[in-house]
Amino acid sequence: MITIQEYTFKRGLSKDIERVKSAFVECFDGVEPEEIDGRYRAGFKALESISFWIEGKKLCIETKSRPNPMDDEVLETNRRFRRFLEEATGYTSKERVKRYKKAFQSKI
Repeated sequence: MITIQEYTFKRGLSKDIERVKSAFVECFDGVEPEEIDGRYRAGFKALESISFWIEGKKLCIETKSRPNPMDDEVLETNRRFRRFLEEATGYTSKERVKRYKKAFQSKI
């Protein structure tokens, strides 16, 4: 399953792809993503691939899950992914959910 999400950055936080890449390497135990046409891509446990790039003022992330991952791989991958999002965007999981709900409500 392939999923693409867009995330906004907290005000005052640099929208620099190198900063985001550093956060990725830190959160995913030193996994170095390869850069292809301005997008960074790597794999980690339950994720066959995770690609990220900055488009406008948003962080875009595309993920592709591995088929039939082990439960412990899923848990660890999710924990690291959430930490990466917080480091990259400056928003906690709760704040991201709140912002998503607010944006969704404004579209109705």
